[in-house]
Amino acid sequence: MKPRLLVFVIAYFAEKTLTRVLDRIPHEVLDGYDTEVLIVDDASEDRTFALGREYRQAHPELALNVLRNEYNQGYGGNQKVGYAYAIARGFDYVAMIHGDGQYAPEELPRLLEPLVSGGADAVFGSRMIRPMDALKGGMPLYKFVGNRILSRLQNAMLGAQLSEFHSGYRIYSVKQLAKLPIRLNSNDFHFDTEIIIQLLHAGAKIVEVPIPTHYGDEVCRVNGMEYAGNVMLATLRSVLHRSGLLYQRRFDTEPQDNTVYDLKLGYTSSHTMVLDRVPRDSRVIDIGSGPGTFANELVRRGTSVTVVDRDTSAAASFGIDVVQHDLDEPIRFAVAGYSHVLMLDIVEHLKDPERFIEELRKQFTYDTMTVIVTVPNVAFVVQRLMLLLGQFNYGKRGILDRTHKRLFTFRSAEQLLEDAGFRIKEVVGVPAPFPKVLGNGVLGRAVVRLNLALISLSKGLFSYQILISAETTPGVEFVLGDTLHASSDVVVESKRSGDGGVVSEAGAVRADSRQSTGRLPRMNVSHKPSASQPSPRRSNDRVDHVAALVDGHGGKNGK
Repeated sequence: MKPRLLVFVIAYFAEKTLTRVLDRIPHEVLDGYDTEVLIVDDASEDRTFALGREYRQAHPELALNVLRNEYNQGYGGNQKVGYAYAIARGFDYVAMIHGDGQYAPEELPRLLEPLVSGGADAVFGSRMIRPMDALKGGMPLYKFVGNRILSRLQNAMLGAQLSEFHSGYRIYSVKQLAKLPIRLNSNDFHFDTEIIIQLLHAGAKIVEVPIPTHYGDEVCRVNGMEYAGNVMLATLRSVLHRSGLLYQRRFDTEPQDNTVYDLKLGYTSSHTMVLDRVPRDSRVIDIGSGPGTFANELVRRGTSVTVVDRDTSAAASFGIDVVQHDLDEPIRFAVAGYSHVLMLDIVEHLKDPERFIEELRKQFTYDTMTVIVTVPNVAFVVQRLMLLLGQFNYGKRGILDRTHKRLFTFRSAEQLLEDAGFRIKEVVGVPAPFPKVLGNGVLGRAVVRLNLALISLSKGLFSYQILISAETTPGVEFVLGDTLHASSDVVVESKRSGDGGVVSEAGAVRADSRQSTGRLPRMNVSHKPSASQPSPRRSNDRVDHVAALVDGHGGKNGK
């Protein structure tokens, strides 16, 4: 069965050129595919539509459909009409050519090859693969220079390597096109840039094929400066979107997986800052570990790691010890024996972080552990500016991730831990992960350094994330249980023995010890952190038996 191809001729005031363009469509394309030609006239006030219908009558052997928009939709809006037609009719490919003849229909067979072979999701005809040919083909110098500058800037900002962003000669896989929210794109000329960004974000494969350049007597309807401004604004918005700073629904085309939690290494980030704070010989429990990539990095450094998460399948594939647990449910895992507790970008996802932190603290003993928490900073300058402009848009990632149930500032994050009895040791600001978008090169690193400089001026304003390092302290339940247990070890009889000695149930305290000091021996309590097993006499068994101990002492000391 032949692949179904729609040759989409976008037309506006094309009465002088339309017939010649249709005549130039190669028979190789018309015969080698199940081909239909679609002309969409964008409310032209000349004979473009009439000429299209006359051509159809004169060529009954050609599957040709001619449409006319009642109202002008704009260059991008007209493309939306053609692509919606291709999707609705179930075509395999849609090739856009221009009714003014600027792009040679004769090149269609070469442009179709990468799609048919399965090597591309979109194919662009590029005039800049051989840039000097563009000038020889009549491209005005100012357009040539502008094209080169804009394309270079866009490549740097998007991490792409296209020779040209501004060609209008394009063929798409309709299956890929149907996945893109093109209805949200502009109706103006920078529609072409927005659809490239959508393809890049979706991980689609774009192939460029060199094409000849032709400039004739067609009328240019593009305002160059306005077009350049719109192109750069769309590109900047995509950068902010990918950085998690400004959600843009039209650019939300990333595959549905855990890429949100990719490692952020090689530059100053929350991940590198945590790695710097965890000694290699530590015993770590990573709560809310996501796909386990960060835990795996710790393991590679020689650290012993256990991860806790609702979905531990990815972490288990790394050979890491896992505990499957929904953190919104009562805690059913133990933190005893670990030196470091990590809660990286997880607290904001919890329905009730106060309950979770309080439950966690009930497991803490006198063996001090280090707790490292990272959360987004909702008071980040970008969020403040957006709020000033009336924008508070949740998205798939970033500070206003749709899965975030709680939002934190520096003060509220500190208060959460302080209220639970943690001793705050360090609070630092984390820069935005610009290298994820700009690349970990000169530009990406420079922007991170700038962000760090601004953080030094105002942590609350310019920090993208908040990192807090704290020490654990035991909860009152443990202290009470430990106190009662220690007291129950020594029972002083009200009656003295004949020799004035004190009888101990445990046999641990003798008369000579009391007589020499006049008081009970002081208990030896270590407040040093332990990276191995917790002290056997400071275990949470004390907490489990609080009620029994209270009852026992109540019998002795009660009224």
